[in-house]
Amino acid sequence: MKTDDIGEKNSRKIDRPLSLGGLRCFEAAARLESFTQAAHSLSLTHGAVSRAVRGLEQELGIALFERRHRRVYLTAAGRRLFQAAQQAFGILQHTAQELRQQAQDAPLVLSCEPTLLMRWLIPRLSAFQRAHPDITLQLVAGGGAFSFHDGITAAIRRNDFDWGDQTHSVALFNEKVGPVCQPQALPRVVSAVGGLQRLRDDALLLHAATRPGAWRRWAQQQGVSLEGHPEQRFDHFYFSLQAAAAGLGVAIGPWQQVRDDLAAGLLSAPFGFTPDGSGYYLLTRQAIAPGSALARLAAWLQLAADA
Repeated sequence: MKTDDIGEKNSRKIDRPLSLGGLRCFEAAARLESFTQAAHSLSLTHGAVSRAVRGLEQELGIALFERRHRRVYLTAAGRRLFQAAQQAFGILQHTAQELRQQAQDAPLVLSCEPTLLMRWLIPRLSAFQRAHPDITLQLVAGGGAFSFHDGITAAIRRNDFDWGDQTHSVALFNEKVGPVCQPQALPRVVSAVGGLQRLRDDALLLHAATRPGAWRRWAQQQGVSLEGHPEQRFDHFYFSLQAAAAGLGVAIGPWQQVRDDLAAGLLSAPFGFTPDGSGYYLLTRQAIAPGSALARLAAWLQLAADA
């Protein structure tokens, strides 16, 4: 029984994995032939490196260095382990470089609300590609709640829902809205009373199911009543904006989503734009690392919103 116990203890000792920290200290000391230089290269103290190497020798049960006059020399066993350690760390370094490159080459999957995607982001995508040709951006249309487990790297969302404390957010721009219509339709939408423009009582208000309270909030901010106005409703916000551009009536237009049509003369904003209290954010799983592809994307989005 006693002999068996000894055998089991020796077996457990042989099977025990070596300390990776001890191997790293040993490899540096062997390569530089100095504990002091090894400590400097690893940002450790001389004592820490010495203790790590001694611990490794105790684990192996064999001397790896001969210590003579403040110099260290590899033993035959030390040379064998040094060769093996260099090969192992070389493989690890090569694999780490491949993984970093793989992560760098992987596309950023960006989820964005459909109307903002179509009317603001896609028209500016070529500018992003010119500014960051090394970043591959894959766009996905989506609104509201989402999951990073679906392969999404980041999402652009308006803060009209709770995305939780575990999600990191970067502010992109505050939402500003105002009535928009086809320029030729202005006489059917706006009238002048006492030198001031007002919404005609018979102006057709275009509503969207995805923002059902947009007209009500705007009217409250302006201190006007919409009672009695004819209305038409659409399933999606994008449809209401297209209907306004086609001259059907007047819709509530967010500045970022109609700015290109305003510049092109396809839409007119007779009452300008006012903040509605909401904003758009870039949402990520964790804090964005400085200098990363995500950090550059966030910075570009902020600049594009301000341009």
